[in-house]
Amino acid sequence: MQSIMTMGEILVEIMAERKGQSFRAPGPLAGPYASGAPAIFIDQVARLGHPAAIIGCVGDDDFGWLNIDRLRRDGVDTSAIAVCKGAVTGSAFVTYRDSGERDFIFNITNSASAQLQPEQVNQAVLKDCAHFHVMGSSLFSFRIIDAMKKAIEIVKAQGGTVSFDPNVRKEMLRIPEMREALAYILEFTDIFLPSGHEVTQLARSADEAGAIAEIFARGVREIVVKRGADGCSYFSADERIDLDALTVDVVDPTGAGDCFGATFIACRRLGKTALQSLRYANAAGALAVSSKGPMEGASGFAGLDALLAQQPQHLRHAVMEG
Repeated sequence: MQSIMTMGEILVEIMAERKGQSFRAPGPLAGPYASGAPAIFIDQVARLGHPAAIIGCVGDDDFGWLNIDRLRRDGVDTSAIAVCKGAVTGSAFVTYRDSGERDFIFNITNSASAQLQPEQVNQAVLKDCAHFHVMGSSLFSFRIIDAMKKAIEIVKAQGGTVSFDPNVRKEMLRIPEMREALAYILEFTDIFLPSGHEVTQLARSADEAGAIAEIFARGVREIVVKRGADGCSYFSADERIDLDALTVDVVDPTGAGDCFGATFIACRRLGKTALQSLRYANAAGALAVSSKGPMEGASGFAGLDALLAQQPQHLRHAVMEG
């Protein structure tokens, strides 16, 4: 079976142990945990038994090897991860406010992740790739944008498909070149995976229904909207499915959307229906928030089936009139 591939930042996450803990004073920390949205995504793909690979860069340090070891252990092909001498692996320090919101201190743009070059992307690296996944969070430099465009063009030219999770901070959308890059990627996208508030970010319409119609008109075939505690929705040209969220205790939401998207894509590649894929993705997102650490809630089908057996999912299904 050909692989699902992604590309982008690989880092570690270090978490404050106490809610409301400030980084302005010493305090207890947990980690380092393997992290980075593309890395979380591809780890979950591999956990589901689908061939998986990632292109990226880490430093020749313990943080970098922690990530490589974790990904390899879970079945990811790490041969396209470059170990950069003289660069440090990226990091994210996170603390939770009393309100539950998170504050991050990132070192990504000055880390090994920023060393990723278009020259790392070629037909030899992508020859077994049948599906390529793009994370908007990875588009933090023009060099990486060029590498991402190159990968998309190669995969599409060899008959592959592309999925896109925009996952972009609002301030990035004020940069004209960033909006152009996102619009370019959307033109090649087969499956679009926005969170609820992101549906309208790349469309002229200010309402969800209008934005979805615009996105379909650009050639996207499937749209899956992640709604967090409100569940998720699936759209195609002739079908809509809405699922309520599963009930779990939220420990750490980091990586939930990445695990959700990975599971939906892997399930579709494995021949499952849209409804089956959405159910599994919903369960993967729920399990992801139940553990501390971005990848620690990643699960195979056995874990997903066990959760789904415990909780019925409330379903609303409609055939679209066209």
